[in-house]
Amino acid sequence: MGLFIVFEGVEGSGKSTMCSELHHILTETGRTVRTVREPGSTPTGEKIATWIKSGKDIVPMAELFLFSAARISLVENVIRPSLQEGTIVICDRYIYSTLSYQGYGRGLDRHIIENVNNLATKGLKPDLVVLLDLPVELGIARKSNRDLDRIEQEDKTFHDRIRTGYLDLASRDPERWLVIDSSLPITRLSEIVWSRVSDMLQ
Repeated sequence: MGLFIVFEGVEGSGKSTMCSELHHILTETGRTVRTVREPGSTPTGEKIATWIKSGKDIVPMAELFLFSAARISLVENVIRPSLQEGTIVICDRYIYSTLSYQGYGRGLDRHIIENVNNLATKGLKPDLVVLLDLPVELGIARKSNRDLDRIEQEDKTFHDRIRTGYLDLASRDPERWLVIDSSLPITRLSEIVWSRVSDMLQ
C-alpha cells in the first residue's frame, strides 16, 4: 500500500500550494505520486464541484450528499487503486472538510456526517492529515483578488466555526494530525511537512 496524505484548512490557508510543494519534493526523491482534490479529480467530481460553487438551492444536507457523491467517485476510481499500486496519494481536502464545514459550520449532526463519510470511503483514512491553521481573516484576505464562490462568501462567524472544528478534530487524533501555522513562509512550511513525511517513509 502507498501513503495517503491529506491537507486541510480554512479558505486561503495554502492547501493547494502545499500539495504542489510536497508533490514536487516526493517526485524529486524518486517516488510515484498522485495529487487529487475534493471535490474534483474525476468527471463526476468536477461536475459536482461546479454545482456546489454556484448552485442557488443547495441546503446543508444536500451539500453533505453532493460532497459525498464526489468523494465516492474519487476514492473508488482514483485513491484506493493508486494506494494499492504503492503510489503516494496527496489529497487537497477529504472527510474532515465535511465534518468541519457541514458539521461545525452548517450545524448538521456530526454523527450523521461520520456515518455518511464511512459509507463513502468504506473506512479509508489517511496516514497523515496536515492542518494548515490560519486566522479566517488572513485566509479571506489572500483570496480578495478574485471572485469568491458560494461557500467562500459565507460570513466570518461561519468560517470561524470551521476553524474551531478543524482544531477540535486535530486534538482528538494527534498522532494522525500535524497542525502547522500557515502564516509561516512556504519554505518553512515545506520543511516541516517534509520532515514528518520523510520520517513516515523510513
